[in-house]
Amino acid sequence: MHSDQPINGFFLTEILKIGLLVREWEKREELVSASTIENVVRKLMASERGDLIRKRAEELGEAVRQSTEKGGASRIELDSFIAHITR
Repeated sequence: MHSDQPINGFFLTEILKIGLLVREWEKREELVSASTIENVVRKLMASERGDLIRKRAEELGEAVRQSTEKGGASRIELDSFIAHITR
């Protein structure tokens, strides 16, 4: 819970759209109540927005898996980096 958290939260909720905000960063010193957690979990598990978030997370997960398989973009870049530093 440090300085990178606000941008990570923004990235996950607004850019990737795979998360829900539990509490605003400005209120980080406040204790999160059980009812707040319950409401966010309900929103994620039993709402149209939650359905979209779960679908998006599944799609991104599959893209990452494909990228790290042999022939995937991440795998190619990693292999290239290793080849470069070991020559």
